[in-house]
Amino acid sequence: MDFTSSEGVSPASGGPLTDMLRGLRLDGVDYGRCELGEPWAVLFPAQEAARFHFIGRHRCWLFSPSRQWSELKAGDALLLPRGAEHILASAPDVHAVPIESYSIEPLQDNVYAVSNGGHGAKTLLFCGSMHFNLGGSHPVLAMMPDMMRARDLMADEPGIPHLLEAMASEVTGNRAGSGSMLARLADVLAASIIRSWVENGGDSTTGWTAAIRDRDIGRVLVAIHRQPDRNWTVEALAREMGASRSAFAERFTAIVGETPARYVARLRMHQARQWLIEDRMRVSVVAARLGYESEASFSRAFKRIVGTAPSHLRTVNGTSEER
Repeated sequence: MDFTSSEGVSPASGGPLTDMLRGLRLDGVDYGRCELGEPWAVLFPAQEAARFHFIGRHRCWLFSPSRQWSELKAGDALLLPRGAEHILASAPDVHAVPIESYSIEPLQDNVYAVSNGGHGAKTLLFCGSMHFNLGGSHPVLAMMPDMMRARDLMADEPGIPHLLEAMASEVTGNRAGSGSMLARLADVLAASIIRSWVENGGDSTTGWTAAIRDRDIGRVLVAIHRQPDRNWTVEALAREMGASRSAFAERFTAIVGETPARYVARLRMHQARQWLIEDRMRVSVVAARLGYESEASFSRAFKRIVGTAPSHLRTVNGTSEER
């Protein structure tokens, strides 16, 4: 699912927001059609993949990542972009058990039926796990809140109510192929939630969303993200903005919240992580592509920023250095 801007910047204009969102995609991992009779409570443990929930019928309660209970009604949808731990329950006082404890039966590709033995009023949920192709270290994802509700963004994203209505129809209708239809609708709805949040991300005057909406700093960010493997200097970035080195550095730090050098270093290591995990590149090849004089110096920089050695990433993702 591609993300594109609908307001303020046309796709053809190459504006910062459009360019920054164009490469962000969601890859569905698995989806569950959950029919749960009261009493019930499901613990969703923390995970790397994002979580998505849609309440199709009846209602339930949410114990949010901020550790507060709130009621959800039919038609509500949630996105937890970093997969934070949370609970969905028929009532706040019901003991929660992990989702794996429930009966899970395959329906079709990547779609499962989840149920329990409760005989009370039944809540119908559609739950999904999905990965972002750019990983959790991307600035867009790192700055998102732990949880976003679709209804909170409806005023700024007019397509959301129609998506929610279509999902409600598919969830409650239980027609042939509804699982695949729901999975696709969930992808579109998640994209709409994220786009609306980025375009209207609060009133903050600092941070990534403020920076990408700033015409000058946004242009610099696009340049960095287009060529993350370039050895960007502060002078080169200042030229992108058309300002002096000192004026650029001061403005960038004030708006983005970190120095240009730190931002570039984080993005380069994010790119390195993608090459190591998804493209299965050798550490030496990644180091050379990023312009490091030695594999050792790259490994030190990578561990300092990412928190783990690049060779360890390759190992845990099933690729040895000998390959």
